[in-house]
Amino acid sequence: MSTDEAAEDVVNDSFMYYWENRNTVVDRNLPAYLLSVVRHKCINQLKRQAIEEQAKSGLQSLEEWELQVKISTLEACEPEKLLSDEVQHLIRHALEKLPSQTREILIRSRFKGQSNRAIAAEFGISVKAVEYHVTKALKALRKALGDYYFYFFFLC
Repeated sequence: MSTDEAAEDVVNDSFMYYWENRNTVVDRNLPAYLLSVVRHKCINQLKRQAIEEQAKSGLQSLEEWELQVKISTLEACEPEKLLSDEVQHLIRHALEKLPSQTREILIRSRFKGQSNRAIAAEFGISVKAVEYHVTKALKALRKALGDYYFYFFFLC
């Protein structure tokens, strides 16, 4: 609202106030009375405007503060670590569900980098049996990890 419009509103409100209270007004000096009403209306309008400005700036400050908190939170957040922690948890949980021999073969094959031949020799089984256990374990991990399955390969 422009200054002119605000001034017109104050004058109109003042005349309305006078008209609504004309029977109770005992002051014979009408111009002085109207000037006094306009003055009080202006003061009230300016106070209201100051309160609105404070509310706006307070709201803006609150919005700015919330934005800064969100930015700080995002800056402090390490998505790679969160994702890695979640994937690690899913892997551990899936490995716990595997039979002990299958789990041990997968750990040696994928995490310790042992060859299938070395694992087969250690466990006294064929290389094909090692491949079977690895395939079985990877299927279980693929199922447990769901959308994270491809991320798993970056961890290993």
